[in-house]
Amino acid sequence: MGEAVSVEQFDQLYTDFERSVWRWEAQPAYHEPGEAEPFRRWQAGEPDDLAWLADWLDILRAATAAGRSFQRVRLCHEPPTEYQRWGLTIVPANIDAGEDVRIMTESRARELGMPDYDFCLFDDRTVARMHFGGHGMTGAEIITEPDAVAQHRRWRDLAQEHAVTLEAYLAKLR
Repeated sequence: MGEAVSVEQFDQLYTDFERSVWRWEAQPAYHEPGEAEPFRRWQAGEPDDLAWLADWLDILRAATAAGRSFQRVRLCHEPPTEYQRWGLTIVPANIDAGEDVRIMTESRARELGMPDYDFCLFDDRTVARMHFGGHGMTGAEIITEPDAVAQHRRWRDLAQEHAVTLEAYLAKLR
């Protein structure tokens, strides 16, 4: 059992890391309050200027300009949920800001024994197991126990090896 932290304490990890952040995204939807209106606009076929995402994109740009890396693998259901389809339209902005984002299908994740929870691996030594509720992220559990961190690194390595680029994933959907 790790140390429970608030969303604010978790967010601080994104500015305190030294070299790398890797995230596994396994939820079919996140229900973050700040995403509700952009998601509604997408559902209605309205344009999105991504202004609501600007702060995050600035964090990505600053970190990658400083030589730090952001990587993520998103699990997508088969077929992707409506939320996941919307999320795929946002991924290019993250990639343009310097993040390496890859996609893995749910069936492949099951074959590989990937976890059904979200986590971030900071600098290969700290795991933040994320917790969610009906209104988004509720906090995280910080794990530093060496064997548990090593297991999360193995999952990261498997996901990076077997996930595909956004372009490759979208080509398979067509």
